[in-house]
Amino acid sequence: MTTLVPDAVLDAGGVRRGVAVRIADGHVAAVLPAAEAGPDALALPGSMLAPGFVNVHSHAFQRDLRGLVERRSPAGRDDFWSWRTPMYAHAASLDPERIGDVSERAFAQMRRAGYTTVGEFHYVHHRPDGTPYARPNALAEAVCAAAERVGLRIVLLLTAYARGGWDRPPEPGQRRFCDPSVDAYLERLEALRAWAADRPLVTVGAAPHSVRAVPRPWLERIAEHCAAHDLPLHVHADEQPREVEESLAEHGLRPIELLDACGALGPRTVVIHGTHVDEAEIRLLADAAATVCACPTTEGNLGDGYVPAERLVAAGVRLSVGTDSNTRIDPLEELRELEACARRTALRRNVLVAPGDPGPAPLLLRAGWTHGARALGLAEPRLAVGAPADLIAIDLEGDELAGVADDDLAAALVMAGSAASVQASWIAGSGDRARSAPMP
Repeated sequence: MTTLVPDAVLDAGGVRRGVAVRIADGHVAAVLPAAEAGPDALALPGSMLAPGFVNVHSHAFQRDLRGLVERRSPAGRDDFWSWRTPMYAHAASLDPERIGDVSERAFAQMRRAGYTTVGEFHYVHHRPDGTPYARPNALAEAVCAAAERVGLRIVLLLTAYARGGWDRPPEPGQRRFCDPSVDAYLERLEALRAWAADRPLVTVGAAPHSVRAVPRPWLERIAEHCAAHDLPLHVHADEQPREVEESLAEHGLRPIELLDACGALGPRTVVIHGTHVDEAEIRLLADAAATVCACPTTEGNLGDGYVPAERLVAAGVRLSVGTDSNTRIDPLEELRELEACARRTALRRNVLVAPGDPGPAPLLLRAGWTHGARALGLAEPRLAVGAPADLIAIDLEGDELAGVADDDLAAALVMAGSAASVQASWIAGSGDRARSAPMP
């Protein structure tokens, strides 16, 4: 059992002083007055304790594309589709050891940045020629083991991939992503769930990659399986105009309309990106109580566009965030960009404000905490008895937050803070206590 005594705490209820947080068995056991913390408590001078952030969408292996993809191609027109060429080449170089190494480096940076949970959208499955490893989930297991070494909570979103697109077989670089049938994919999904069953930091969800990569019968079967087993279902949708055009050509439906027709749109569904949703799709998302995961730094890096956050919020659609390609790893930067893009679109300030909130900070923090955890099927990270002890310590004396009044701390953290202000983290109660000290 550990009792932490910061100078302040921040959660959905705002900033409070004089509070201690007791941790036992990986959960918050008590929130009590600091005066009752006891002589064995650990002081966190100059720190504010808060829930850790949830990274809903990551491709950890893409972290090693940094810089590599920032050169103009000979064709002179670089976009998402041309970016895939070096990405596929990098994916082809991975084996269990190498994917474990790059994942560990990405996850370690996530933890230092203030993420305590990652949703890893994992689609590098087989050998480069598409033949399976002796252990069919060897690469997924290596990624999970990397998260365990870092102490990061992970939801491994095992990705289904069947084809290169409408009437197109897999490209050579996609062969190792693909399973021969939806039954083979579901068999691997259940085997991975069994493997993870006794691993406290690991859970598993399903992820049909996209309506480009997965045909309609696969979407229907995966949706049925997720409903039967209460699994989160994540899917890229409406990321690119070409994707929308191909979905209309193949199915006569836009991507989210297709998900709805397949029974794949519901409260456990997370649509990744949604940068090109139309109003009818927004209504479907809201009616289904689905979540949209925006990845602003990656969407900006790839030239994808940006999520229409104001329209989604107005319709009641929950937002969450992810690091996607891991070009940048900073939860506060992702959250801030949601509001910044909304401001640039609306040509006004303080746009993503829910009724009763004083500004955008509460909604953005809910996106980073509550909606992120919900998107991964996990308990909400909060400072309350029974909640997972997934916490971060934020520096109140550094350049970003020094001198800010308590009433303004939440807004200052989101709109002016960064990963540099995160001093330490505790995940399932285990953490870095280098900045803590015994109570006097």
